[in-house]
Amino acid sequence: MNDQPKKSGLLSYILFILFALIIWNAFVQQSQTDSPISIDYNEFLRMVESDKFQSIVIQSTEKGGSEITGCCVKDKDGKDASYNVFVNNAALPAFMDILRAKPKIKIFPRPIRETSWLMSILINWAPMLLFIFIWIFFMRKMGGGVSAGGIGGIMNFGKSKAKMSVGHQVTFADVAGVDESKEELVEMINFLKDPKKFTRLGGRMPKGVLLIGPPGTGKTLLARAVAGEAGVAFFSLSGSEFVEMFVGVGASRVRDLFENAKKNAPSIIFIDEIDAIGGKRGMIIGGGHTEQEQTLNQLMVEMDGFDPNVGIIIMAATNRPETLDFALLRPGRFDRHVVVPRPDVKGREEILKVHARKKPLAENANLTAIAKGTPGFVGADLENLLNEAALKAAQKEQETITNSDLEEAKDKIIMGGAERKSMVMSPAVKKVTAYHEAGHTLVAKFVPGNDPVHKVTIIPRGMSLGLTGTLPEEERHNYTKSYLEALLPMMMGGRCAEELVFKDISTGARNDIERATELASNMVKKWGMSEKLGPLNYGKDREHEYLGFQIQGAQDYSEKTAQTIDEEKKQIIDKAYRKATDVLAANRNILEALASALLEKETLTGEEVNNIVKQFKISQAN
Repeated sequence: MNDQPKKSGLLSYILFILFALIIWNAFVQQSQTDSPISIDYNEFLRMVESDKFQSIVIQSTEKGGSEITGCCVKDKDGKDASYNVFVNNAALPAFMDILRAKPKIKIFPRPIRETSWLMSILINWAPMLLFIFIWIFFMRKMGGGVSAGGIGGIMNFGKSKAKMSVGHQVTFADVAGVDESKEELVEMINFLKDPKKFTRLGGRMPKGVLLIGPPGTGKTLLARAVAGEAGVAFFSLSGSEFVEMFVGVGASRVRDLFENAKKNAPSIIFIDEIDAIGGKRGMIIGGGHTEQEQTLNQLMVEMDGFDPNVGIIIMAATNRPETLDFALLRPGRFDRHVVVPRPDVKGREEILKVHARKKPLAENANLTAIAKGTPGFVGADLENLLNEAALKAAQKEQETITNSDLEEAKDKIIMGGAERKSMVMSPAVKKVTAYHEAGHTLVAKFVPGNDPVHKVTIIPRGMSLGLTGTLPEEERHNYTKSYLEALLPMMMGGRCAEELVFKDISTGARNDIERATELASNMVKKWGMSEKLGPLNYGKDREHEYLGFQIQGAQDYSEKTAQTIDEEKKQIIDKAYRKATDVLAANRNILEALASALLEKETLTGEEVNNIVKQFKISQAN
C-alpha cells in the first residue's frame, strides 16, 4: 500500500496547526489585558498627584525607556480604566521620585519582555507559512483531490487521468444494432487473446481503431465490449482531459498514459471525443503553436514508438472525422476506421430488447411497432425512451410497462415534451387544430406513396399543438422522386385544410412550410430532381468547423441560375399545394368526419382513422 498520500496529508495538517497556534497566541496576548488609554506625560502626572491610580506598572522596553501603565480609574460608565504613557530614560528618575512620594500607589516594576526564539521564528515567518499553506491547499484541489494524494497532487499535473478497469461486465451481448461494426472488431479481440497467431507469418495488427458515428450510437459501449470480450485492461478518458492551463501538461499525460498501458499489457486505450486534441494543426489564426497541437504531436509520437505486437490497441471515437489531422489517420496510427451508423429498424428493435431485459413489459408491449416508429433514433434515444416509459408506468403505480406507456414516451421525445393537458385552448383554436391535423391525415391516406397513418392527436406537446404520425412499412435508405412528391402534399395538407374550411390561414403551419421548403430546395439543388436544371449540384453547403453551425458555401452559379432555382422550388411547392387542395375538396365529408372525431376523442389511432374513412365513398381527385 502506498503511504505517500497519508504522509502528504499529515504535513498539510501540521502546517495548519502551526498557523492556528500563531493566530491563537496573538489573540491570547491581546486579550490578557484591556487596551489602556494613551495620554500625554503632563496629564499622567496630574492624575498621579491627584491619587487617581491604585497601582502603576513600569514595563521596561528594548528601545530604551519604560511604558508606564496606571490602574485603575473609574470612567464615565463606572468601569475600571487604565492609562499609559511612555517615559524615556532621561525623565525616568524624576518620575520615580514623584511616585515614591505617593505611598498609597503600589509600584510593580517589570523587566524587558523576552520572546522565546521559537516564537520569534514563528512570528517572523507567519506570513510566509500562511502563503505556503494557501498555495498547498489550492494545488491539492487542482491536482486531482484524493487520487492526487494531498501535496503530492502538485506534482501530478502530468499524470494521466485515464480510468483503468479490469474484468468488465460489458460484452458483445450488451451491444445491439451494430452487427457489422462488431464483426470488424472481432479480429482485434482474437489478436488480444492470441497475438502469436497473427505474428507468426510476419503480420502486424493495426495500432489504432477509430470509431466514427453520430452521438449516441454506442461507440464507447462498443469499445468497452471489446475489452470485456478480450478480458484485458481498459484505459478510458476523454480527449479534453489531456489539456490543462499549464503548457506541457497534455504531452506529459500522453506519455504517462502509454507507460501505464505498457505495464498492464495486453490492454486497450480508449480516447473518447478525440477531436478535442486531434484537430487539424495550423487552424489557429496567426499560426500559433497551441497546447492542443503539442499534445497531438506527443500522441502521434507515442503511437509510432511502441511495438504493435506488445498487445496494446488504441481505440478512439469521434462524430466529426473531417476535423481530424490527416497525420493522425494515416496507416501506422489509426489504421482501421469502423463506422458505427444509426441502427435500422431491425437494429432498433434489438436495442430495445437489450434495454428492456431488466424492465417488466406487459404482454401488449409492441417493440416492433416502436422500432418502426422511431426512424433516426440511436441507442441512447431508445434507452431514454424505455426509461421514460418506465417512469410513466411507475407514476401510474403499474406493475408492468404497457404499450401505451411506450407510445407516450415516444411521442414525448419526438414532439419535445409531455402532454400539456393543463393548457387551455379556446374552442376556435382547438377546431382549427383539428381540421389542420385532419388535413394531414386525409392527404396521407389518399395520395399514393405516403406511409400509413399511425396516430393523430390534437393534444399539445412541447411547442406543437398537434401531431400526425405515419409509420413506414419498411426502412428507407434513400428516397425516390415519387415518394418525395407524395410527401410534400401531405406536409401542405394542414395549411390547405385551414384555407379550405375557414377561408383563412394561421401560424400553425410554420414547421410544415419550413420542412417542405427545405425538401424542395434539396430536390432542386442537391438531388438533381428538377427537369429544367438537370442532375447538377448547386451550392456546396457544409458544416462549419466551429460549434457545428450550418453556413452557406460560396455561390458557384450565376444569378440567372439562382432565379431558376427559386422558380423550380416554388413550382414544386405550388404543385404539392394544389394536389393537397384537390384531395381535400373532393373528400370534404371525410375531412369533416375526421375533424369531428378529433374534437371528440383528441387522439385517433391508425385503425380508427381507417374505420372512419371506410364509412364514406372515396372520391379520388385527379
